[in-house]
Amino acid sequence: MSVFLISCGQTKTFAPPDNIESETKDTVTSYGPNTMVRNIKKDRNGNILIASYLGVFRYDGKWFTNITSGIPSPSFWDVLEDRKGNLWFGTRDSGVYRFNGKSFQHFTTRQGLANNQAIHIYEDKVGNIWFATAGGASCYDGNSFRNFTTKDGLPNNAVTTFMEDTTGKLWFGTRGEACVYDGRTFTVLKNKDGKSFKNVWSIIKDKKGSIWFGDVDGLWRYDDSTFTKVSQKDASAIIEDKKGNIWTTGEVTPNKPNIGNDWVLSRYDAKSLYNKMPTVTEIRSRYEGSKGMLCGMLEDNDGSIFCGSFFGVYRYDGKTLTDFKSKKAQ
Repeated sequence: MSVFLISCGQTKTFAPPDNIESETKDTVTSYGPNTMVRNIKKDRNGNILIASYLGVFRYDGKWFTNITSGIPSPSFWDVLEDRKGNLWFGTRDSGVYRFNGKSFQHFTTRQGLANNQAIHIYEDKVGNIWFATAGGASCYDGNSFRNFTTKDGLPNNAVTTFMEDTTGKLWFGTRGEACVYDGRTFTVLKNKDGKSFKNVWSIIKDKKGSIWFGDVDGLWRYDDSTFTKVSQKDASAIIEDKKGNIWTTGEVTPNKPNIGNDWVLSRYDAKSLYNKMPTVTEIRSRYEGSKGMLCGMLEDNDGSIFCGSFFGVYRYDGKTLTDFKSKKAQ
């Protein structure tokens, strides 16, 4: 098996990051954010990290702590803890921040970032940090950035997600086509009918090595060399739980006309994943239309699923859906 080790390669010299010494103490509350939560991750201590439009919150099972209260950009899309223990924050329009536990460093287009809207953050096997931005993909090797755009063969500059496979190739989702990068060339992904995949926001690799992603036509699985359409349902975010179930969030046809699409949290049963008609359980958002938007997900240590939404973060334990907003927000 050939293994590709992707390097950021030669880069230009850019300005050093801006240092921000935080004098503001972390804000601690028993309630989570009551606004848009785009992505949810976990840190090395098992705490849940919540990227919201009010800041990035750390949830320890009891308290929510706003760990970004000392920086001026509150609208966040993603969060990641790297192998060195640094926390990275991607913002809606202010670039990215790195937090070493004491101070923040700020990276924008001035430092070489492709675009200041950082949608997704990913660390590859060799420790490079990748940023999916609205203006291309940025690879940070610890010193400087290398950017990939349509000039380098990327099919679309609006990048949404990354995933590194077992051979070291990097899969890209964009708002246009999806593609694979082998360190030299971008190859656009196409199904057996020769059609490319469009608007891919999430790509994961499951325990069996299969690759899952969703596009405008539904949920797809890739096994070695074959793309299989698993469902017609939209899948904007995808995770696999400890039992092998696949979870997605996405839009569905509304119950009522003229309100926009509804959103559901869907679980595809592990025992039927490879059946022609997998068993699917749907948990429908309590809100209609765009206000019912469901975003990134995470499985907690107890098997509960945390899910971001238009109005904050929810936890589903298999029976009950719990939100963490204040009583006033509810």
